[in-house]
Amino acid sequence: MSAGTLFIVATPIGNLADASARSIEILRAVSLVACEDTRTTRTLLAHYAIQAKTIALHEHNERALAAKLVGALQEGQSVALVSDAGTPGISDPGAWLVAEAHRAGIRVSPIPGPNAAVTAFSAAGFSGSTFLFAGFLPAARAARRKALEALDVPWPLVLYEAPHRIAETLEDLAAQFGQAREVCIARELTKKFEEIARLPLAQAAAWLASGAHRQQGEFVIVVGPGEARAAHTQDADRVLKALLQALPPSEAAKLAARITGLPKSVLYRKALARSK
Repeated sequence: MSAGTLFIVATPIGNLADASARSIEILRAVSLVACEDTRTTRTLLAHYAIQAKTIALHEHNERALAAKLVGALQEGQSVALVSDAGTPGISDPGAWLVAEAHRAGIRVSPIPGPNAAVTAFSAAGFSGSTFLFAGFLPAARAARRKALEALDVPWPLVLYEAPHRIAETLEDLAAQFGQAREVCIARELTKKFEEIARLPLAQAAAWLASGAHRQQGEFVIVVGPGEARAAHTQDADRVLKALLQALPPSEAAKLAARITGLPKSVLYRKALARSK
């Protein structure tokens, strides 16, 4: 008996019409849909009249559930992994399941589609072929400011933010990067009340406060690029110190390597030494 396939299925970030024909075909064909929130996914499935069995896979149960899903895959069932919106594994659960599937020799097949970070970047208008995706910053303000110290990079910076923290985060961005740095604020992407505004950070707070609706919904922030700087060991130490406030050594080293251009292996050894 041949094993099934784990499909990584990107789903709409707002407008349900953005689901691709291939994603709909896969969701109809699989034995099981593993989703972040079954209620959210069932709305999408109902929209396309898909009668698929769903199971909740979220940050609190992913490791325990992964073994069960890998077992189903080994028995020949195919599984679709989806998140509430966008591409699974991008600031959402799913990476552990995908890694376990690879370890078990299961075929993993991505079904590409919507992604909030790329969608916002495409609408921001900052030139260049490189951007740094940092996802959600730490919720605590002190930790968030520490993280931002390491993110003043010479290319655009893409962040996700929740509505109850958006005002504080914009204040912290202005404090770290300066009032003149441009930012693109994208809220409710692809939805009825979508808004995309590019403006200096000095004007961001006023824009946000100009209407109560502007502090609702999901946000993607694209910060314009900073000045290019040569990479130095001293810079790397500063970056690592800030990143280790919020990230494990391996992730801190990976991100520091992208920021400074220094080898990841060297930075990982430094990160391990600092963490001890």
